[in-house]
Amino acid sequence: MITRRHFLQAAMATSAIVGSGLGNWSRLAAQQALTQDQLLQFDDFGNVTLIHITDIHAQLKPIWFREPEINIGVGEAKGRVPHVTGTEFQQMFGIAPKSPEAYALTYPDFDALGRTYGRMGGIDRMATVVKAIRAARPDSILLDGGDTWHGSMTSLKTRGQDMVNAMNLLGVDGMTSHWEWTYGTERVNEIVESLPFPFLGANIFDVEWDEPAFEPYHIYEKGGLAIGVIGQAFPYMPIANPGWMFPEYSFGIREERMQAMVNELRGKNVDLVVCLSHNGFDVDHKMASRVQGIDVILSGHTHDAIPEPVLVGDTIIIATGSNGKFVSRVDLDVQNGRMAGFRHKLIPIFSDVITPDAEMAALIDAEREPFKAELEEQIGTTEMVLYRRGNFNGTWDDLICDAVRSERDVQIALSPGVRWGPSLLPGDPITREDIHNATSMTYGQVYRSEMTGETLKTILEDVADNIFNPDPYYQQGGDMVRVGGLGYSIDVSKPIGQRITDMVLTDTGEALDPAKTYTVGGWASVNEGTEGPQIWDVLESHVRKLGTVNLPENTSVTVTGI
Repeated sequence: MITRRHFLQAAMATSAIVGSGLGNWSRLAAQQALTQDQLLQFDDFGNVTLIHITDIHAQLKPIWFREPEINIGVGEAKGRVPHVTGTEFQQMFGIAPKSPEAYALTYPDFDALGRTYGRMGGIDRMATVVKAIRAARPDSILLDGGDTWHGSMTSLKTRGQDMVNAMNLLGVDGMTSHWEWTYGTERVNEIVESLPFPFLGANIFDVEWDEPAFEPYHIYEKGGLAIGVIGQAFPYMPIANPGWMFPEYSFGIREERMQAMVNELRGKNVDLVVCLSHNGFDVDHKMASRVQGIDVILSGHTHDAIPEPVLVGDTIIIATGSNGKFVSRVDLDVQNGRMAGFRHKLIPIFSDVITPDAEMAALIDAEREPFKAELEEQIGTTEMVLYRRGNFNGTWDDLICDAVRSERDVQIALSPGVRWGPSLLPGDPITREDIHNATSMTYGQVYRSEMTGETLKTILEDVADNIFNPDPYYQQGGDMVRVGGLGYSIDVSKPIGQRITDMVLTDTGEALDPAKTYTVGGWASVNEGTEGPQIWDVLESHVRKLGTVNLPENTSVTVTGI
């Protein structure tokens, strides 16, 4: 007798052949040509369709976005997706080098392939894809995994309203949250009250009353079926972001709460249980192994783009990337209250191939018009790929750290290991919009302070444990704090307090003295009342002085224990 897990494994194999992003898409590799019809081709399957978008980070327009070169997995996650990158990722999924999918999903040859295949994303192109899916499947459910209202100059200036307007027009059916909370409690609640769809967060509690603060789940009646969608907001809000901006609420993984919500939905005889998550992929992987009864987890936060579903027990996990590069379509065959099979496609949003939706394009232009001159002003030029994504410093981070050191006259710069921020290609102008895309936030003050060598080591050790703790429930999903003027070695296999060694000032090669005080500049402090100029102004001033950006290779961090 075949078990449900064996049946799903068979469905997974079928999905990989005929329904996943590696189906017809991979056959485009030989011809090196793309058409909209080929990108959208999908053989309808089953009786439920989910559409997933996540981590758009307010990118209304098409962008470049280089996928990570380094994404280290520790513990049980070592060697499994998403901790496989580059040519190893291509080999794992049968991706031809230099193909469209190699460009979309991995970093090798990014510059050359970018010039071949063009920018990706753009919400007007996403709208075209969503409308095409809905034309085929009118009862489909469009779910937004959060990190939507934040990450650009226009979203900062409108306090997220530009993205709210775009998502409303796109026809989102439900969302969860993370960076949305950095606009503060009052603004979030103001927007939530205006939304025409549920703002879901089973793990968000009112601190004063210790009770649920938002709708934990929503039941969608589609095609004669009841689909229960549970929202899971980013668990570590008050740690990773300034808790003083939303003191009324607590978050957390709340695994027992998730199980209770699943049980409650099953008690209401729903046909399918979906978790719309902003946990991060490894946290979702662990949660799927411990919480029983979830059919589908739509994963967000860690920006992973995985072309096939990942099966954990009886649960499939879907990872849809970031910055609007992809839309996931998941067709499910739901019978007798459970998922019996599925087909999936990770649809790449090649902006030169997919025709913009006229209505959405007009909205985007209207949202940007008041800021157009500011956005487009050229500040400098880059002669190198500027990117951020990866466990350690990217070139955007190096440029930001150089700016902080120069403009704030400090020995050492610290920059947060956030994963948002599009890339630029050699020869591209650096506009004010590009600078904001890498820095825009509501707490961007650049502080100038003094720290001892011991304090600096403690900071690096704490951040390293957030990333490389072998238990995913202790990981916050970002990358290592970026450093300028400071070098160190890190052994990711060691426990907290023992990972960081050989700290030196890169200008002189002098070893850092634990008892000595150093001048330090940084930004994105979670402390209330932080003073200093905004990071985008600091970076703009530095880039203007440089004129042309071409940084030397950064070899200041040595990584072992992989």
